[in-house]
Amino acid sequence: MSLNTLNIELKALYAISQTIDQALDLEDSLQNILRILSRTMSMQRATITLYDQDSGKLTINTSYGLTAEEKERGVYHLDEGVTGMIYQTATPYVVPDITREPMFLDRTESRKIEKEKIAFVGVPILMHGQSIGVLNVDRLFDGRVVLDRDVDFLTIVATLISQFISLHEKIESREADLRRENTSLKYQISREQKKLYIVGKSQSMLDVEQQIARVAPTKATVLLLGESGTGKTLVSRIIHELSERRNHPFIKVNCASIPDNLMEAELFGHEKGAFTGAASAKPGKFEAAHRGTIFLDEIGELPMGVQAKLLHVLQEKELVRLGSNRTVRVDVRIISATNRDMAELVSQGAFREDLYYRLNVFPIRVPPLRERKEDIAKLIRYFQNKLEQEYARSFVFTPEALNLLIEYNWPGNVREMENLMERLVILTDSGEVTARFLYPLLKEELSAPACILPAAQAAPAGRPQSLKETEKQEVIAALERNGWIQYKAARELHLTPRQMGYRVQKFGLEGMIARERALLRKK
Repeated sequence: MSLNTLNIELKALYAISQTIDQALDLEDSLQNILRILSRTMSMQRATITLYDQDSGKLTINTSYGLTAEEKERGVYHLDEGVTGMIYQTATPYVVPDITREPMFLDRTESRKIEKEKIAFVGVPILMHGQSIGVLNVDRLFDGRVVLDRDVDFLTIVATLISQFISLHEKIESREADLRRENTSLKYQISREQKKLYIVGKSQSMLDVEQQIARVAPTKATVLLLGESGTGKTLVSRIIHELSERRNHPFIKVNCASIPDNLMEAELFGHEKGAFTGAASAKPGKFEAAHRGTIFLDEIGELPMGVQAKLLHVLQEKELVRLGSNRTVRVDVRIISATNRDMAELVSQGAFREDLYYRLNVFPIRVPPLRERKEDIAKLIRYFQNKLEQEYARSFVFTPEALNLLIEYNWPGNVREMENLMERLVILTDSGEVTARFLYPLLKEELSAPACILPAAQAAPAGRPQSLKETEKQEVIAALERNGWIQYKAARELHLTPRQMGYRVQKFGLEGMIARERALLRKK
């Protein structure tokens, strides 16, 4: 070996060590290392191929001298070609002439235009004695290059690369810990300032908070599981606010509320004339959520045709508007929610298995209220204080009434509780809510103890009155007080016209309303 060759190698190693010492970005640093090899050592088409855990294959992580298309083609099975052999055997390999080596695949298709004989040198990148990748370079062979010397030199470079990757992983792990700590502090501040936070200290909700703190700083897709009304929307919003995307849009989509024929255009957008009524181009929800978060509620209701397009967005980070052939790149975090058994939907063929696994990267189960009874009193006080400030009215519960709410199973969960509390603040005139007043307003159909029913609603002897019967009487009484006009009765009961219409239909009151209004007109 000549002194000149040694000087060149030392110069290259010094430049590489400077790169590792100064750079924190893994990809940029590896790119600089390959650039130094090419310019200092005349090693062409240098590549660093690493094992990809997601695909289970070897993929070119960094390259120098390859186009983007050539780099994309550099994917190998672990037992495939020279690169696979070097990875599996953890042993360097030299191909003096690639045209004479049947194992050399030239998967990148980057060497077709060379007129000179090309030699290929590859060495394993080892960490703790195990292969994590391969460092490859090309040599234009002119008889003066000693390939065995290249192997020794590249082995040293591969060791430096391994040390840098190890250091980078430790830095990433430490940063992840710091992000989690930062997320916990942000959540504590949010709770203290009465912003977005979870009310309650039951163990099941503490577990949810811990899972939120762990997943919020990451890019992971989250699937929220739980019954309707448990607070999945709140959890999704907290995850967004605690993430690095908090300064970008948070877009909510209820998949059950959008007709199937409009779902694709709603999510992915459409061009002018894409369908009847499409008078102009319109971006979809995913484009609106770019760099932010999209919350797909009731994901189990998504039509099968749209599921395939959603899977493509998840995998490729791109979409095509309806009526267009132009690809739009999007950077969106997906949080989805469902109250259905997704595994059962998959087994029934109603939901794509591959999409389910993509969405179910980090599942969080939000427990129903009946599983966290110790939180009920806190939630009641929270909604009571909030609504009293909003309506400038106050009320108190008798001990019996509060005990009734704590023992109640809350089939509608937190949403039912919030609706009930708002109804109470409107209906209560005396400032005191008793068990007798409260029971007919509860959703669950239980037999009412006669001692707490209002006298006017007392059940016939020998038969306890159900909630359905008391609710029916309440609707009839409100209709009577409002001249049998449904929207006025709905307003009095703090219901929407649609909710009132549902109750009229459920109790079969259409005929009664028609008769009573006819009698009023005769008068």
